Amino acid sequence: MKTIALALLIGAVATPAAAADISTHVLDLARGVGGKAVPVVLSKRDADGRWQKVGAATTDADGRVRSFGDAKAFDVGIYRLQFDMSGYPDAASSPFFPEITLTFRVGDKAGHYHVPVVVSPYGYSTYRGN
Repeated sequence: MKTIALALLIGAVATPAAAADISTHVLDLARGVGGKAVPVVLSKRDADGRWQKVGAATTDADGRVRSFGDAKAFDVGIYRLQFDMSGYPDAASSPFFPEITLTFRVGDKAGHYHVPVVVSPYGYSTYRGN
């Protein structure tokens, strides 16, 4: 009986809980295309208010980051996406906004959080996508 109870306990601990899924997209409004090759860092604010890097990726040919790694690592809390726009759309660029930082709240650990940024030479906008 103890063996069965122990196996059930181990199985319960090893079973992953639901976790937030976080993705993003850079859409170049001036060109009408996805912003490819943009480095993006995902951080989470800890209990002391400091930011801890939890993932990093570069946008693909369509301007998307579909995943920042294992979704099981993302729980409720305050997150930040930092887009390094300093080399976008090419290495010779000197954009007005060399970095774009978006801060958002993950309130549902089973939810999907798609946080895109729409960029133009002198502005940007964001929203919660799906």
